[in-house]
Amino acid sequence: MLKYLFRRILLFIPTLIIISLLAFVISVSAPDDPVSRMMTTSEPGGDMMSQGSDVQLQQKKFWTHRLGLDLPVFYFSITPLSFPDTLNRIYDRHERDAQKSLLHQYGNWNAIEKFEIALRQLSLRADNISPDSASQKQFSNNEIREAIQQSRVTTLSLLSTADAGVISFQLNDMQKQFSRYPFFSSLESQRLQAAEDFEAMQASPQPWKNFIPAIHFYPHNQYHRWIFGDGNWITGKGSIYSKGLIRGDLGISFATNRPVSVLIWEHIGWSLLLTFISIILAYLISLPIGILSAAKQGSLFDRASAVIVFLLYSMPSFWVATLLLIFFANPDMLWWFPAAGVKPVTGYPDHASFLTKVSLTLPYLVLPLLAYTYGSMAFLSRLTRVSMLEVYRQDYIQTARAKGLSERRVIYRHAFRNALLPIITVFANILPAAIGGSVIIESIFTIPGMGLETYKAIIMKDYPMIVGVFTLAGVLTLIAYLLADILYALADPRISFSKN
Repeated sequence: MLKYLFRRILLFIPTLIIISLLAFVISVSAPDDPVSRMMTTSEPGGDMMSQGSDVQLQQKKFWTHRLGLDLPVFYFSITPLSFPDTLNRIYDRHERDAQKSLLHQYGNWNAIEKFEIALRQLSLRADNISPDSASQKQFSNNEIREAIQQSRVTTLSLLSTADAGVISFQLNDMQKQFSRYPFFSSLESQRLQAAEDFEAMQASPQPWKNFIPAIHFYPHNQYHRWIFGDGNWITGKGSIYSKGLIRGDLGISFATNRPVSVLIWEHIGWSLLLTFISIILAYLISLPIGILSAAKQGSLFDRASAVIVFLLYSMPSFWVATLLLIFFANPDMLWWFPAAGVKPVTGYPDHASFLTKVSLTLPYLVLPLLAYTYGSMAFLSRLTRVSMLEVYRQDYIQTARAKGLSERRVIYRHAFRNALLPIITVFANILPAAIGGSVIIESIFTIPGMGLETYKAIIMKDYPMIVGVFTLAGVLTLIAYLLADILYALADPRISFSKN
C-alpha cells in the first residue's frame, strides 16, 4: 500500500506540472493588461490621465518588474529571425504589440528600434513642454492647455500605432500644430528625427527575416518566477515580490491589490463549513433511504421515495434558494430566518464565547444548508439504491442468506460495504468542490465564501484570482483522488494496490 501511494504521489508531479502550465497559459493569455489594471487599482479614484507620461512610464516599469512581465514568457521561444529577444522589456503592452506588427511588416529591427527611440524622446519632450510668457499673452490658457494635452496624446498614440498611413498623418498633423504654436518649436527637431527614422524604416524593409525561425533560451522567465518565485528557487531566500506557487504565492488580485492566497484563506472557511456540513447531512439522510429502498424494492416506500427524490433532483438550486428566501426570510410571509450574511450586522458581542457565536450564526446557515443539501441527498440516495441492487444479485449474498445470517447482517456487513465504491467516488469530489464553493447559493444568500468571491472575480475580470482558484482546485482534486484510493482499499478487501 505504501509503495502504491509513493508511486501515485510521484505520478502527481507531471500532473501538477500540466496544471501549472494550463494556469500559467490562462494568466498570460488574459485579454486585459495586468500593468494597467494594477496601476488603476493602486491609484486613488483610478484616474491615470491626470499624470504625465514620465510618471506613467515609471509606474509601468515598477509594476512590470513587480509582476515579472519584463522577463521572457517561458524557458525557450521560437520566433522569426526579425524578432529580438528584448521585446518583453517594452513596458507598455500596446506599444509592444505595435512593435510586433511593425516587425511583421518590415522585419528590420534596427530601423524600427531607432524609430521607437525617436518617438519615445518626442513623447518625453512633449510631456515637459511649458509655454513662454509671450505665448501666454498671445493664446488663452485654455487653448494652450488643450494644445499641450493634444500633443501628449498624439505622441503617446504614435507609440501604439503600426499603421503607416496613420503614423504619416499624425506626424504631418503634429507639424501643422507645431507651426501654429511657437512654444512647440523645441519639439520640431525631434519630430523631424522621428519622421526621418520612419522613412528610413519604410525604405529598408527586410521581410525575409520573418520566414526564418530562431530559437532563444531563457533560464530566467515568467513561468519559472511564477512557480519558484524571484528568490532562490530551492529555498526561496531573497524573494522580493513573489515567493512562487510552490510556496503558496498565487499572485496579486487585480481588484483589491492584495495577495490571492490571503483572499482565498479569508473566504474558504465558510465554503468548507457549508460543504462539509451539507455532505454529512446528505449522507446521513440518503444512505438509509437508498439502503431501505433497495432492500424493499418495489414496495410503497421505494416508489414514494423515488418520486420525492426525482422531484428534488429536478428542481434547480437557484429556484429552491429563492423560494426559501421568499417563504422563510420574508416579513410578509414567515420571517423565521435571516435573509443574508453569516452573522449579525453589528457583529458578535465583545468577549462572546464560541457557543455564543455558534448560536448567533446557526440561524443564518439553515436556509443555505437546505439549498446545499437537497440535491446531493437526492443524487446519493438513488446512487446508493442502484449500488445495493447490483450487490444483491451477487452469489455471495445468496450464500450468506443460505447460511442463515440475519437480513440486517447481510445488508450492512456484506452488501453495503461492497456497494460503497461508487459512493466513495462521489465523496472524493468534496475537496475540489469546497474551493469553488457554490457560486449560485453563496451569491443568493450573500455568504462570504469562495463561491461569492469567485463570482466577483469573474465579474471584475480578476484573472489572478480565477487562476488561483483553478490551480488550487486542481491540486485538491489530486489529493481527493488519492484519498478515494485509500478508502477503496479500506471498504473492499478485494482491492489491493500491491503486486503479487
